Amino acid sequence: MANWEERIRAFWLEASDADAEVVLSSMQILIAERDDDDPAANYEWASVHDFLGREADAIPLYRRALDLGLDPDRRSQALIQLASSLRNIGETTEAIKILEGVRPDRTIGDAGKAFLALSLFDAGRPGDALRVALKALGKTLPLYHGVVDQYADAITNPE
Repeated sequence: MANWEERIRAFWLEASDADAEVVLSSMQILIAERDDDDPAANYEWASVHDFLGREADAIPLYRRALDLGLDPDRRSQALIQLASSLRNIGETTEAIKILEGVRPDRTIGDAGKAFLALSLFDAGRPGDALRVALKALGKTLPLYHGVVDQYADAITNPE
């Protein structure tokens, strides 16, 4: 039998094709194998609620998983997913605060910047959103990095 992490990966590969209640009950079976205070299990439970569009239910679950102490890879994902859920329910100020503290790593790359740009845009700060997105994109450009960075710095929010 595959270990728990392998079964979690397999679950996510199959989740998009399954009925919502099947997805929820399948994850419930997986997390029942772990202690109630297992950070990874709490994170996966939050993630499945988020995946099903139940952001309001996912938010306290993400917070609990973070409080319990996630491993670095899951922590960065949980921060992005928590902030994205907050953004989706209109809590853009808190989402921005969280995302401003997310640093790129091997798991998420610059995904935090993408979600920060979305949150800034939703908060009525389109200039800041574009600046963040262009600065993240600029780092990946083999040419024109410097000029894109300069143009990004010159962007202001409309009055």
